[in-house]
Amino acid sequence: MRRRWTATVAITLASVLTLAACGGGGKGAQPSSGGGDAKKQVEVFSWWTGPGEADGLKAMRQIFEQKNPSYTFFDAAVAGGSGDKAKALLQSKLQADTPPDTFQGHAGAELQGYIKAGDLEDLNFLYDELKLRDVFPAQLVDQISVQGKVYSVPVNIHRSNVLWFNPSVLKEAGIAGAPRTLEEFVADLGKVKAKGKIPLSIGSEWTVTHLLESVLLGSLGTDAYNALFKPGADWSSPQVTKALETFKTVMSYAGDPQDDWQPAAKQVADGEAAFNIMGDWAYGYFHNPPDGGLGKTSKTDFDWAPSPGTEGTYLWLSDSFTLPKGAKNRDGAVAWLKVAAGKEGQDAFNPKKGSIPARKDADQSLYTDYLADALKDWSSDKLAGSIQHGVSVNQPWLAAITEAVGLFIGSKDVAALQKALADAAKANAQ
Repeated sequence: MRRRWTATVAITLASVLTLAACGGGGKGAQPSSGGGDAKKQVEVFSWWTGPGEADGLKAMRQIFEQKNPSYTFFDAAVAGGSGDKAKALLQSKLQADTPPDTFQGHAGAELQGYIKAGDLEDLNFLYDELKLRDVFPAQLVDQISVQGKVYSVPVNIHRSNVLWFNPSVLKEAGIAGAPRTLEEFVADLGKVKAKGKIPLSIGSEWTVTHLLESVLLGSLGTDAYNALFKPGADWSSPQVTKALETFKTVMSYAGDPQDDWQPAAKQVADGEAAFNIMGDWAYGYFHNPPDGGLGKTSKTDFDWAPSPGTEGTYLWLSDSFTLPKGAKNRDGAVAWLKVAAGKEGQDAFNPKKGSIPARKDADQSLYTDYLADALKDWSSDKLAGSIQHGVSVNQPWLAAITEAVGLFIGSKDVAALQKALADAAKANAQ
């Protein structure tokens, strides 16, 4: 298993270097630095290339081009769930002073490095013009503000702690419904294994860090989980040790790692696996028609619940877009940000992406099935910030956590994992 992930990392690094040499990673012709129509090209950099997310981006693109006929949208999306490859390429572009006109980033601590490096313009002018502080939740605006300035426009709210499962596979294993505690989860994983199915599907290495955050939350509880990201947090406590031991047990039931989150989710939808813990972007992939998803039927082919032990807590993240300093087409980028911030854009994007809108005034009738549950829970649940998706930790801290998890996959050494996580917190918590 470890050899396969090591190979994947090597391929990723080689791919990033190739993309950097080509000057971009998106679809279609590369942006031109020449005159004419090329000056009106708007380079939008993201990692939305998979089913569901690419459909949502396409829907926003159509609105952008309708509203802005003098601009040409250039899709500079770089494949790879969670954006690890995209972020590496983005860093090389910023260092070379060739930023895209706008780029996707997770709201929260992930953007701190760009802000401190002076890579981003603040967007207070846009928030004032569009009165965005009136339509975005105050807690969200606070999270993406630094010393009174806002540096990104949130497009959506995602939930990380979702347990996706196949009802038929559970029934075959004698499991009545989704496990509510981690103890029940471990017992159910064993029942599925005894029936010869994959108990838990996983994707590339980042999906294991994603799994870890849900296990930490489910084991520690909301307050203790949130406290881990404050200065002086005790990552060496017996409570964290217990959580990591549970994580080790859960991982012992994982199937062979798939290339990314989509094929891992598909194993559940196809009845090959029982469970998958993944963000709610998986809903769009499960639900959307076959030209952009799997065309599966909810409650029959797939179902959902909060990840074990986390009911009543929304482990959240938000995709957002920024305004880099030195962008070739600043006006075009601002035009894109207006679509991303607008009610029409968010209502076109989110039902396809499998997320709920960042705006409070979105058309709730568009959000049905899983998304209706998410809207209800977002308004009432306690909140915890995602590790993997940039809310709770900055990029150097996440890199250290990712390295620790990668080593753990091979060693299964809980003590070494805990020490590495504690060291990462001491080095990066602010």
